[in-house]
Amino acid sequence: MRDVVIIGVGQTRVEEHWGKSLRHMAHDAVMAAMKDAGIETADALYVGNMLSGELGGQEHVGALVADFIGLRGIEAMKVEAACASGAAALRVGMFAVASGIHDVVMVCGVEKMTDAVGDEVTSGLATAADQEYEVSQGISFVGLNALLMRRYMHQFDVKHEHFAGFAVNAHKNGANNPNAMFQSPIKAETYLRASMIADPINLMDSSPVCDGAACVILAPADGYRARAKAHILASAVATDSLAIHDRRDPLTLDAVALSSQKAYAQARITPTDVDLFEVHDAFTIMAALSLEAAGFAPRGRGVCMAVDNEIGIEGRLPISTMGGLKSRGHPVGATGVYQIVEVVAQLTGQAGKNQVQGARIGMAQNIGGSGATVITHILGGV
Repeated sequence: MRDVVIIGVGQTRVEEHWGKSLRHMAHDAVMAAMKDAGIETADALYVGNMLSGELGGQEHVGALVADFIGLRGIEAMKVEAACASGAAALRVGMFAVASGIHDVVMVCGVEKMTDAVGDEVTSGLATAADQEYEVSQGISFVGLNALLMRRYMHQFDVKHEHFAGFAVNAHKNGANNPNAMFQSPIKAETYLRASMIADPINLMDSSPVCDGAACVILAPADGYRARAKAHILASAVATDSLAIHDRRDPLTLDAVALSSQKAYAQARITPTDVDLFEVHDAFTIMAALSLEAAGFAPRGRGVCMAVDNEIGIEGRLPISTMGGLKSRGHPVGATGVYQIVEVVAQLTGQAGKNQVQGARIGMAQNIGGSGATVITHILGGV
């Protein structure tokens, strides 16, 4: 297997793109990445997307985007793993290069969510849960996370306000990210006053519905070392049951633990070697649970990292360094690729006011559903 490097990145701003279709957003991200990499063509395109069929009536997205960017004829396909679709596409692209099948591969994550009305989006997102045993019983995706948060608060004697630090940190970092959906910092008081969605989850606990596209260009290290921006040190996937009630322990994300452990082994590092962590903070409870399962905090203490401000840019483990899903936004199928673009920015010293000083190893974790698919990538600087 060949070592794989990232030679180009591109992204659109995350927002409500009323004037752009899915293909136009993908085009803009891909063109930016190709320009950054200094290439005019590629061998293959893998598109991470979750909801194109459900919300837009459009499948066959790989061929659609390949044609629209002017590369009709190349290998192209959509990759889906719910909210982890972006990272899944990256993993497919990485193996295409590592195996020697292709030399230059484009990985694009794209999602168009805001053209649909609220109930349609809620139903679309619920397809990431167990349709027969969860969704058919009337529970929404935010409702499932609310149950997890309520159980966490009860079991570990945690108050709702203790989660405020996750949202405050995300918005502080997003304020310095020109591509973030929300670019204004918030105070803890704002978090506490936010409208409730599904008790105890309020608006500031939850990532927004939005549109966006991001792209990375992959190539073998041999032959492209001079253009490399980052090395892919690890790529690992693990799964768990879709239904929360089928799990060994609902407050232990086993797939996060297993995916992280595999990635650490591949990269030959330990959690203490990670300089920054792009966590899948779709909800603040998922940030806390992920920090614990990934080995950064003891069980029941993940929320304490937010309380003690250990997650800030200058903290013990900076997370959501460009705003995360909460502030940058969570265009679900594209999120995993945005995370990689942001880790590359950190490793190349291009994160501006959010730069983590001395960053050499960055970890990105993309979660599908409420923890059923977890894909972890670890990148190293060149």
